[in-house]
Amino acid sequence: MPELAEVAYYARQWDPAIGQKILGIHTGPKPRFFRHTPATAFRKALPGTTYRGARTHGKNLLLEFSDGLWITGHLGMTGELLTAPADHEPTAHDHLVLQTHTTSLIFRDFRMFGSVRLDESPDGPPPDWQALPPEVLSPAFTTERLTGALQRHARTPLKTFLLDQAWFPGIGNWMADEACFQLRLHPATPTGNADPAALRRTLRAICRKSLQTIAIDWSDPPASWLMRHRWKVGGDCPRCHTPLTRETLRGRTACWCPTCQKPPGKKPAKS
Repeated sequence: MPELAEVAYYARQWDPAIGQKILGIHTGPKPRFFRHTPATAFRKALPGTTYRGARTHGKNLLLEFSDGLWITGHLGMTGELLTAPADHEPTAHDHLVLQTHTTSLIFRDFRMFGSVRLDESPDGPPPDWQALPPEVLSPAFTTERLTGALQRHARTPLKTFLLDQAWFPGIGNWMADEACFQLRLHPATPTGNADPAALRRTLRAICRKSLQTIAIDWSDPPASWLMRHRWKVGGDCPRCHTPLTRETLRGRTACWCPTCQKPPGKKPAKS
């Protein structure tokens, strides 16, 4: 599933059409994709407006148009934004296509876990967007805030807690594994055992580097990261070269180094 950096990457894909007028619109026949706003509302409201750009918050997308119109989007498992020539013929998986004089702006989703919603909010982003929790790189994501969160969820496995979008917007499966790896903590470590300052510092560093690499041109983060090795069958730890372990933790696959990230109560090996 796209995480913070991947969503930021896709948000940039529509940039070539910033400032261009929407001349036509195609909506696919699948009502599931338009479960928050009927497709007819998009076809009625958007033609004649101007695309003004995209912004992101964690895994959420916000696409701005003139006349106070906004599309709130979620990519789900397989959603992506992309562009094509203005005469693009929509495929079966192109659920929303906005046409300008030079470009087709496409929201494609093969499995339809993604969705879009249309909002009219003349004074700025929709209220529920403004009410989203602080992002990891936000000044409001403080050590004090994180300390309180860790204490309230002290017995929750750290990997599980890091996936909670109410506290860590944009952090998904691989980023949570990466944070545990860089902290040398087993994914099942009780959240209360994590050091708030170290966790904040690590998460912010991971987010920054991801936005400098993946979000820009889909390039890889450092080879020393777990992320570069966790996808490989038989992949080894980049730190000590021990074969990585993969198991299900509360319904989500977790990946870790059994040498560097000992189970709770055991000390990790020193490199």
